[in-house]
Amino acid sequence: MESIYILIPIAIVLVCVAVAIFLWAVKSEQFEDLERQGHNILFDEEDNKENDKQ
Repeated sequence: MESIYILIPIAIVLVCVAVAIFLWAVKSEQFEDLERQGHNILFDEEDNKENDKQ
């Protein structure tokens, strides 16, 4: 029972930290363009090869 008095505040602090990190990520526009990074990974090498040939 005594461990609950320690675990509940620790859990509340961790949830607050996670929410703060999420809000920071949203405010700094980390989630604005999710598709561009995926396209960069898939198509970046092909674009560089075409530029090297010219």
